[in-house]
Amino acid sequence: MKVLVTGATGFVGRHLVAALLARGCTVRAVARNAQTAQGMPWIKDVEFVAADIHAPDLDAVALTDGVDALAHLAWPGLPNYRALFHFEHNLMADYRFVKSVVEAGVKQVLVTGTCFEYGMQSGPLSEEAAPQPANPYGLAKHTLHLFLRTLQQELPFTLQWARLFYLHGEGQNPNSLLAALDRAIEAGAPSFDMSAGEQLRDFLAIETAAGHLAAILQRRGFDGAVNCASGRPVSVRSLVEQRLRERGARLDLNLGHYPYPTHEPMAFWAVTERLQQLLGDRHEA
Repeated sequence: MKVLVTGATGFVGRHLVAALLARGCTVRAVARNAQTAQGMPWIKDVEFVAADIHAPDLDAVALTDGVDALAHLAWPGLPNYRALFHFEHNLMADYRFVKSVVEAGVKQVLVTGTCFEYGMQSGPLSEEAAPQPANPYGLAKHTLHLFLRTLQQELPFTLQWARLFYLHGEGQNPNSLLAALDRAIEAGAPSFDMSAGEQLRDFLAIETAAGHLAAILQRRGFDGAVNCASGRPVSVRSLVEQRLRERGARLDLNLGHYPYPTHEPMAFWAVTERLQQLLGDRHEA
């Protein structure tokens, strides 16, 4: 199976490429920055293409030659979830790109969506829950999903929509919680500023998530949305305390220093029954 991976050097992309190679897939990796790609451990094991997939003169036929499936992860501008460019620019540029890939003959497309498509809904969230996006990023992703579902009526193809929840691990945004905590540990800081930490979230290690995405791609008959998550609610404070134990570190948590974010509910996590069915009821912790 030959997979075209966009955003190949990004947080999720770099791990998905590795997961696909480990499963015996052939990978054509696409990213804008060739220099960044040269630093990837898999660079000699893939066919790398430096390209801007939003460029109006992109040759989609050449880019997809011999490809069985597209894994579309590229999405500029994160983690600024509230910026209007998500739907003013990325939405239509992404739609045009995916459409061009399908028109070029690719019959299977996996796109990464987001838990922000569910908006401010609380509790366990299944794929059957009606999306109610409450920020521009979630709105743009949900709208892209609707656009591509409509495109399927004109150009039949398999669409696998994987909603990512809270991923952590190597390559994550340096401003994310655990990355900031690791810096504090390494700097020998006496304390760490954070919220009160009682909010419940669904956290998943990036290597595990990449394995899930690779497995979904290999379930070539699956068409639909699927939550890519752990299915377990964990408090932010518990996540931080777990990392401190893993690192053998001691520092005081300055709980309540930051207010709770207003763009997220206090408690939400994924229902992962559909994911487990796709994985053959195998769960990687």
